[in-house]
Formats: sequence, C-alpha cells, structure tokens
Amino acid sequence: MYKGYSDSALIQRILQGEAPLFAELVERYQSYVFTLAFRFTGNREDAEEVAQDSFVKAYRSLADFRGEAKFSTWLYIIVRTSCLTFLRKKRIRTVPLEGAPEPGHLPRGIEFRSRQAAVQEAIRLLGPEDAQILTHFYQGEQSLEEIGRIMGLNPNAVKVRLHRARLRLKEKMESHFRTTIREWQEG
Repeated sequence: MYKGYSDSALIQRILQGEAPLFAELVERYQSYVFTLAFRFTGNREDAEEVAQDSFVKAYRSLADFRGEAKFSTWLYIIVRTSCLTFLRKKRIRTVPLEGAPEPGHLPRGIEFRSRQAAVQEAIRLLGPEDAQILTHFYQGEQSLEEIGRIMGLNPNAVKVRLHRARLRLKEKMESHFRTTIREWQEG
C-alpha cells in the first residue's frame, strides 16, 4: 500500500502518528539488517535477536533521524551498535580468518540452493572489512560517500577497497565454489 513512498515520507508519517507504517520500513530493510547482524554474530538465532532489537531501537529513536544521510546508513549504525553490545554481553570470541576452511577442504556434497547463498557463503569467508564494504554497497545500496561516512574514509579510498574486496570475493568464489560456478555456466 505504501510501497511507492520514500523512506523519508514514511518516516514523516510515522512521526505524525501513523506508527503502523513502521512495518513497511521493517519489510524494506529486514534482509539488510539480518545480513549485517549475521555477519557480526555468525549465528542465525543471534542474528534474528539482534535484528529485532535493532528495529525496536530504530523505532524508539526515529525522531532522532535527521535525514542527513540515507535511512539505511542511520539504521546500519544502530545495527552495528546492537551487534557489538550483544556480543559484549555474550562474550563471544570471533573466529579469525585463519580459522576459515582452506580451498579444497570444504565438506563434500555442500549444495547451495541459489547463487545468492553461494555468494553469501563466500562473503562470510572474507575478512570483516571486505564483508562490510560489499554488504553496504550491494545489499544496502549505499553510495561511496555514505560508506565513507560510516567507515571514516574518503570516497576514493572506499572505491579502492570495494574494488579489492570484489577481487578477493572472486578469488573465494573460484577457489571454494568452482563446481557451483561451473554448474551455473552450464545451466
């Protein structure tokens, strides 16, 4: 019903008393928020909990959204803070990249239901900075300038890091998912 409204128009209506419209924002960003939370927590259940908590915090703080950046940029900061708080409370230690499986050592028979699942798995094998920048750019559809504000970098540095992250993603795809890629090309 409100699909044609921009985020800022929806936010204005929510702030004017139409609270149920927040569900539209949740629907628009639930995949993005879950993906970010999953990248931090590495666990589906924890990611779902953090995502829900992030949306509650976003709703409560909506009046603080000034519109200087995209809503997704503002929401990212809430998700990141929620993840860090959650992890601190659980005292979960993150697994370093060295703990990732080596090429050719992945369990045989892993089948991915879609290309997206394979790409998401390859991103998971990347370092946190590469995963963050790829998620912001592709899933969050944020500009180089917005990503720069979030990461504290100038847009040119973001562009270079994005390029390098893409190359590393390609390497991971080719080394870990060679069979899957071949099936895509044949199918």
